[in-house]
Amino acid sequence: MKTNADVLNTLKNYPEPAKTVLLNIRNWIDDIAQQDKLSEVEETFKWGEPAYLVKQGSTIRMDYNRKYEGKVALYFNCKTQLINTFKEVYSNEFEYQGNRLMLIDLNKPLPEASIKHCLSLALNYHNLKHLKLLGA
Repeated sequence: MKTNADVLNTLKNYPEPAKTVLLNIRNWIDDIAQQDKLSEVEETFKWGEPAYLVKQGSTIRMDYNRKYEGKVALYFNCKTQLINTFKEVYSNEFEYQGNRLMLIDLNKPLPEASIKHCLSLALNYHNLKHLKLLGA
């Protein structure tokens, strides 16, 4: 991933523990892209939030918003089956809103394996979209 200094500064300015979780997620996105031999991750802003894109995948946005106190938000393209798949596979691990938003509770143990799986599905979306539950 080519670091976008503005995005990195935004993440570093979030309060703890949101900052730590979002920086971990950022690193996991890059690790997954490398492990899966995807295109280089583009780090940018979309709708004012840190966003991550690869050619084979669907955009992942993330943010800490005081509106969701004690939680970090991961946003996915609402025109995909990502959130519906996550709801089916991880119904008890995350809170969802509509077909775009997954909230991670900062007051509970971080479900690292589940988050990484969701990130992998999003980053590989165009290769998986024809599969039932994206192959999950």
